[in-house]
Amino acid sequence: MTQVPDISNKLYINNAFVDSVSKKTFPTINPATGQIIAEVSEAQEEDVDLAVAAAKKAFARRSPWRQMDASERGKLITKFADLIERDAQYLSELETLNSGKPLEAVKAELKAYVNVLKYYAGYCDKIYGNTIPVDGTGFCVTKKEPIGVVAQIIPWNYPIGMAVWKLGPALCTGCTLILKPAEQTPLTALVLAALSKEAGFPAGVINILPGYGPIAGEALCLHNDVGKVAFTGSTDIGHKILEYSAKSNLKRVSLELGGKSPLVIFDDADLDEAVNIAHTAIFENHGQNCCAGSRTFVQAGIYEQFVKKATEKAKNRKVGDPFESNVLQGPQIDQPSLDKILRIVEESKKQGAKLETGGSRIGDKGFFVEPTVFSNVTDDMSCAVNEIFGPVQTILKFNTLDEVIERANNTTYGLAGGVVTKNINNALVFANALQAGSVWINCYDYITPQTPFGGYKKSGFGKDLGADSLDDYLATKTINVLLPVKN
Repeated sequence: MTQVPDISNKLYINNAFVDSVSKKTFPTINPATGQIIAEVSEAQEEDVDLAVAAAKKAFARRSPWRQMDASERGKLITKFADLIERDAQYLSELETLNSGKPLEAVKAELKAYVNVLKYYAGYCDKIYGNTIPVDGTGFCVTKKEPIGVVAQIIPWNYPIGMAVWKLGPALCTGCTLILKPAEQTPLTALVLAALSKEAGFPAGVINILPGYGPIAGEALCLHNDVGKVAFTGSTDIGHKILEYSAKSNLKRVSLELGGKSPLVIFDDADLDEAVNIAHTAIFENHGQNCCAGSRTFVQAGIYEQFVKKATEKAKNRKVGDPFESNVLQGPQIDQPSLDKILRIVEESKKQGAKLETGGSRIGDKGFFVEPTVFSNVTDDMSCAVNEIFGPVQTILKFNTLDEVIERANNTTYGLAGGVVTKNINNALVFANALQAGSVWINCYDYITPQTPFGGYKKSGFGKDLGADSLDDYLATKTINVLLPVKN
């Protein structure tokens, strides 16, 4: 990996890379080695004020951004996507260095992210209101308008992906924005900032503020000139963001939060296919996935066979240097994440879960953990209740459809779920009954630009992706005209 350029180490405000006002910086760590990659400018409250002011000015009525044709806005987003595609190799390497994600996986993900931006580019001139046949002699139309200045706070597990998921609908609808990347993974967001400037976005439309959540994130959420906060992250922080909205200007909020998603496998399923689906559902991205299939329910008739095959597959999963082509699992993001995983593993063992494989740290450099499989798991065990955010497969046994529906819904979360079966009736009954925002049948984590993604219950509200996501960035204005009546 080449040295990170200086341009990637600063705040991006009003189309310029600048030091924070305080000149403070914070270290960015390579999770595969634990060593510092770069020192990055740390946004403080005064930097938030500058970025919000720039975004507010860019949203002014006569600004170039507000006067731009919607179709031209689409062309800008398309050019932005093309530049990401052009620099995919560099972005992929930087993402791997900063997040520990396997390089080949990041390359594949980037293709999908380019498609997300192009999807929203095509939607720019297709946002419109309605005419309404009102009572009396009135003529009524509704108009869809951008919310205005938007704060977007994203997590570290898919740094480029989460940025694109937020940028796409905000730019499509004509909002201006301040994006705060996670403090663990700020580097690729700053490269995206440089590419957005090259694409030709007017000053102030896109601002990127690396920094810590309790400082920069809180300041954004409390700022009275921010009209909306879009957040992806933990449920605990989601609660705080709602409090900040209430304390400030009642800004609109959309939240994509945690999950403890069930994947249900019936005994009529193809066993090898089911094992593969379940394996990917939990071990993809090292288990650092909000919608990971982290509760694997297997029907009693195939339970023992499934556990045996799932354990063997986990044992054969290659863990190591994420730049190596055959590696499927790199490090966890940081030491606190590693510690949490190992703590839940130990708690679950004490509670009676059977450790089939894994459960330990790998080496003493970086934050690697073994792919782990638990069997004989009950619904009240730590590994079945808590969002582990790591490569830990918990396999629970069930007998009937009604039973597994009740158990699958017995959680405060409701982000996603899946079912593997040859019986379409069972599949559809389960899909209809599951209290979750996404349900996958005979697959898992099948997400495209067109499909809305978001949760129920404590997994949040609002959507990323699809046309539904645009609603979170638009306000509806009703215009009534009273027409004269001639006798």
